[in-house]
Amino acid sequence: EDRNLVTFVTDKLDQYKNAFENHFTHMADFDFGVPIAQSEYGLEHNNNPIERHNGDIKQRYKVMRNFKSYETAAAFLNLRRTIYNHVRPHQSLGHTPGEEAGIDLDLAKNRLLDLIETCATQQ
Repeated sequence: EDRNLVTFVTDKLDQYKNAFENHFTHMADFDFGVPIAQSEYGLEHNNNPIERHNGDIKQRYKVMRNFKSYETAAAFLNLRRTIYNHVRPHQSLGHTPGEEAGIDLDLAKNRLLDLIETCATQQ
């Protein structure tokens, strides 16, 4: 079957290679050992933004002393995603990624509290 595969790009961390071989071999090509500054090597994007995002998450869960279960980890990551996309303005954009994508939730100055109150009234 001839199809375009997604390219899975990673640095030299062996765990990524193992995960790819176990889960993604039929749906993606693998480019192993690419440095963080990928655009210097002819690739379209750098992975600096996701490395920064992963660092933020790691910083937070180290303080929390890890997660007690998969469910608490999933709940934490869902909350982080919501805060990242709709509460905290992106430094270079000047607004949230959600707003950049055309999703305007019309939140008040205390965006997190307003989002919580809006969700609570809709349930």
